[in-house]
Amino acid sequence: MPYDLSKLLVIGISSRALFDLKHEAKIFKDKGLEKYIDYQLEHENDVLKPGTAFPLVKNLLELNKLKGERLVEVIVMSKNSPDTGLRIFNSIKHYNLDITRAALTGGEPLANYLEGFNVDLFLSKSNEDVGTAIDAGFAAAMLYDPPQNDSIEMTDKVRIAFDADAVLFSEESEAIYKTQGLEAFYENERQNVNKPLQEGPFAKLLIALSKMQKGFEPANAPVRIAIVTARNSPAHERVIKTLRAWDVRVDAAFFLGGISKDQILKAFKAQIFLTIKKCIWDLLQRLSLLV
Repeated sequence: MPYDLSKLLVIGISSRALFDLKHEAKIFKDKGLEKYIDYQLEHENDVLKPGTAFPLVKNLLELNKLKGERLVEVIVMSKNSPDTGLRIFNSIKHYNLDITRAALTGGEPLANYLEGFNVDLFLSKSNEDVGTAIDAGFAAAMLYDPPQNDSIEMTDKVRIAFDADAVLFSEESEAIYKTQGLEAFYENERQNVNKPLQEGPFAKLLIALSKMQKGFEPANAPVRIAIVTARNSPAHERVIKTLRAWDVRVDAAFFLGGISKDQILKAFKAQIFLTIKKCIWDLLQRLSLLV
C-alpha cells in the first residue's frame, strides 16, 4: 500500500535553500555544466555548510519527536542529477536530518513534481522556480540570503509569521482599498464583519499548522504562529472572526496600521515571514527572513 503523505505537513525545500551552494552555483554559471559535474563528483564526500533554511528545517523535523508520531515530512528537491545529488544525501546524513525522500530531476522544473509529493509549501532560492510553483497552484516562497556577518538564529520553536490580505485571505478587500481608498475599505469590513474572508494562497498552510498545534497546551506548542498585518481597527475584527470560522488558533496578531513590520518581526523572532508584497524585499534581506 503506498505511503500516504496527505495527512502530514509536507515541506518541499530546494537543496540551495537547505545547504550553502553559492560556490557551486558560481562554478555552474561561470564554467558550465561539465565543470560543475566534475566539481561535485570530486567533492561528494565534502559536507556542505548549512544554508539559510537549515534552522527552520531542523526545527520542523524536531516536531516529529515531540508527539511520538510523524507530523512533518521534508522533501529535498533539486535539479541535480542522481549522480551529482549524492553530495546532498551525504550532507543530510552528516547532520542527522530525518530526510529520506528527494526529487533529483536532472534539470527539469521542480514544480512538475510538487503534486506527486503532496507538497504544502515549497521553499526555494530561485525566483523562477517559486513563480512556476505558484502558477501551478502551490504555496511557494522565495528565500533570500541573510546579510553578511549576520548569524542564522536557532530558536526553541518553529516561528512563522503570515501577512494577511492577498496571503492568508483573498485579495478582495485589498482590491477595494487600492481602487476606492481607505474609508471604502473600512466600510466594507464593517458591513461584512461577520462574513469570513475567503481563503488566500497560504490559508491551507495556516490551517495545517493550526491542526498540528492541537493537542499541545498553548505555552508548550512547538509551533508559534503570528499574523503581522497593515490592518488596524476597525478592520481587525473581521480577521479574528474569520480565524474562528476556520477553527484556527494563532498565538499572536499585530495590527500595525501602516507601521513598519521589521522590528515586530525581529521581536517575534520569525524564522519565516510569508508575504507577496515586493516592497518589503529589503526588509526581508535585513532580517534573514523568507518571503
